[in-house]
This record gives sequence, structure tokens and C-alpha cells, in this order.
Amino acid sequence: MEKALVIGASGGIGAAVVAQLDRLGGMVTRLSRSADGFDLTDDHAVATRLKGLDGPFDLVFVATGALEIDGNRPEKSLRAISARAMLDQFALNAVGPALVLREASRLLPRDRRAVFAVLSARVGSIEDNRLGGWVSYRAAKAALNQIVRTGAIELARSHKQAICVALHPGTVATAFTERYLGRHPAVPPDQAASNLLRVIDGLTPEQTGGFFDWAGKEIPW
Repeated sequence: MEKALVIGASGGIGAAVVAQLDRLGGMVTRLSRSADGFDLTDDHAVATRLKGLDGPFDLVFVATGALEIDGNRPEKSLRAISARAMLDQFALNAVGPALVLREASRLLPRDRRAVFAVLSARVGSIEDNRLGGWVSYRAAKAALNQIVRTGAIELARSHKQAICVALHPGTVATAFTERYLGRHPAVPPDQAASNLLRVIDGLTPEQTGGFFDWAGKEIPW
């Protein structure tokens, strides 16, 4: 990727993606809350900040998200649902990326291949849900998947070579997941970043609007 924008660039996966792109010699623009005060849930801030960037970008990678917000952990059952916690999940995991996607027509070139990729999660798959629980996080990621799918349809009308996808990175050993790893195998962030960039490199415009895992396999909605 000659020119990339990574949002959530200070997080575990985001920072690893930036490092990989740097090693490949790309020009990387970084944005994050901790380093830049970039608030993904602030409508005006997103529009203003992204409007001022020097694009277009061959890759826009949204690596934001959270399992816990303000100390609220994923619910173990329906009885644990809280309106505030659910709204916070939607704000960060669905609305925030949607605000960035709203600007995609300006961020992506019209005359060549470009990729808009958002980190989703397999637990956002409705069809693949066998265990229940994690209601708010699952629902927010399912909403994100629909946002990506819808955005891909609209982008294809004006950006014929654009690819807009949701990606599942697998279980990655970061601060984001450390409380929930248990016995699940996890990969380090640099390996996750390498996997995701490999998938991105192999995508074609015919795959826009899809939901793919770290190995490039399509995930059911």
C-alpha cells in the first residue's frame, strides 16, 4: 500500500499494522484517541479531522473497538443487559466506524484499487452464534457488518475498484483481550497484522461488502 490511513493506530492491532506498513515503505497517516485525541464517536470531530487529511489513501484501516467500556464487561446472559452499556458498545463499535465510512468517498481514490477495512469479530455473525452471551458486543459488531455491507454497495457506484470489508483478526494477545483469553490460542499483534494485510492484498473488487477472517475465509453473516 503506497498510502494508508490507520485509525486506532495506538492499539495492539492498529500499532502492529502501522509497523508492518512502515517496514514495507508505505506512507502511513495515524490517528488515535490516546495519541491525537481523536474521538471516533464525535460526529463533528470525525468529519473535521478526516476532511483535513492529505488523501486519497490506498488503504483505510479502522482498527478501533472495545470489549469493555467504562468497566462494563460483556454480558454473560440477557439479565445483565444495561441500556447505557449497550449504547456505549454501539457508539464505539458501530457508529464510530460508520462515521469514518461516511467520509470514504473522499478518502479513497476513484481511479484505482483501494481498500476500506474495518475490524469486526466472528461473534458478530448471527448465523455462527452457538453460545449466546456478550449480547451488546455481538449486536454492535453485527450492526457494523451491516454498515460495511451497505457502504460497499454505495461505494461501488462511484468507486468501481474500491473494496469495503469487515475483517475478523482471530484471537489476538492484546490488552483488549487479556481478560478473556482463557485456554483459547492467541497470536501476537504482529502476526495478526501480517495475516490481515495478506488478506487485504489478496482481495478483489468482486469481494467488496464481504466479511472475512484472518485466513481470508468468508464468515457467514
